[in-house]
Amino acid sequence: MKPQIHSTDFGVISIDGENYEHDVVIRLDGTVEKRKKKLSKEVYGTAHILSRAEAEHIYEEGAQRLIFGSGQEGISELSDEAAVFFESKGCAVEVLATPEAIRAWNRAKDRVIGVFHVTC
Repeated sequence: MKPQIHSTDFGVISIDGENYEHDVVIRLDGTVEKRKKKLSKEVYGTAHILSRAEAEHIYEEGAQRLIFGSGQEGISELSDEAAVFFESKGCAVEVLATPEAIRAWNRAKDRVIGVFHVTC
């Protein structure tokens, strides 16, 4: 079941009544996991660019769309290699500042996965 995201503020996101003080990935089955930012940091020296390696970790077979909450001010971005990877899997990508991404997530009816950056 897809969890509902209630709110976000700098450094925190509230999902189904639980606060997370780190970036999160939400899986197709609704599981909430800590984002593995090191997969992108190893390539770019920052977690503000989502690498192909991290994209491969995030993607799940059957996902129709990725909603990427790119931070409170929308600073994070998808690398070209990650975009190509998701495209090759037939998974549309929506990059929105985290507050807008939350609204998109809560409205989503398709098979969606999510990554939410909670700072910047």
